[in-house]
Amino acid sequence: MKGGAGAGSSSSSSSSSSWRERESESKVNLMKQIRSHEVALAELNALSSSRAVYQKDGNIFFRTTIQKAVTSEQKQLDLSKAMLEKLNSP
Repeated sequence: MKGGAGAGSSSSSSSSSSWRERESESKVNLMKQIRSHEVALAELNALSSSRAVYQKDGNIFFRTTIQKAVTSEQKQLDLSKAMLEKLNSP
């Protein structure tokens, strides 16, 4: 009986640590996404206004204006930041 009780407690601590690992991975992935969106915004802002840009939607690229691409990237950046903030809050 004692062995069974000990196994149960190690199982719960194991699931707790794996949950923390997943949360930590989520934070790292979100920080990478945020950085990627910031770089994309910087690159879009460096282009001349007459330059054509393509934006991926699913598996297809569509031609769009720089302004529309900037707006879309900014929205994605804001969403990623909000998700990271939500993960960081208690």
